Amino acid sequence: MTGARFIALEGGEGVGKSTQAKLLASDLERRGIAVELTREPGGTPGAEAIRALLLDPPGDGWTAEAEALLFAAARADHVARRIRPALAAGRWVVCDRFLDSTRAYQGGGGGLEDADILALHELGSDGLLPDLTLVIVAPEGAVSERLAVRDGGTSDAIGGREAEYHSRVCAAFVRFAEAEPGRFALIDGSGTPDDVHARILEAVESLR
Repeated sequence: MTGARFIALEGGEGVGKSTQAKLLASDLERRGIAVELTREPGGTPGAEAIRALLLDPPGDGWTAEAEALLFAAARADHVARRIRPALAAGRWVVCDRFLDSTRAYQGGGGGLEDADILALHELGSDGLLPDLTLVIVAPEGAVSERLAVRDGGTSDAIGGREAEYHSRVCAAFVRFAEAEPGRFALIDGSGTPDDVHARILEAVESLR
């Protein structure tokens, strides 16, 4: 595998994205590939500050429109200050969530038009897209168990929304993947973390 690559991991709550991002980064590093492991919202001081506003909002929280604008602002800083410099230096970027999370959560879940979200991304981040977006889909029962362990009965402002909202989010991710098979790969999130990691490595081989 040669040349810089940009990989994003996506999916609904509790599917194991963060765990799989770390496993993927570690595996690539063992192969001698320089990797920048990052996340959204976040990845830079400015974007991390916006993350805090999004996940623990003041007052009654944000509208879907305000959330989309905040995510776009965080992403613009993240892309300009961390992702593009890493790619320019020849490093692979592995990102826990990116644009398609905004499309799924504020679009599929919150009802915003996909074209409006993409327009914000074009303005803020010059339309940068991952070379490969891995959408992890896990059985509902397994997700519930993982969330119980991860959150201990509490969750952030977005993760704690009603089940119907999250069903729309998950459906949106699958819809994106089916519409653009050249950029997306659907990953079966069932089984152990090692099982899922093996499926991800198989999908990543397409970047060679």
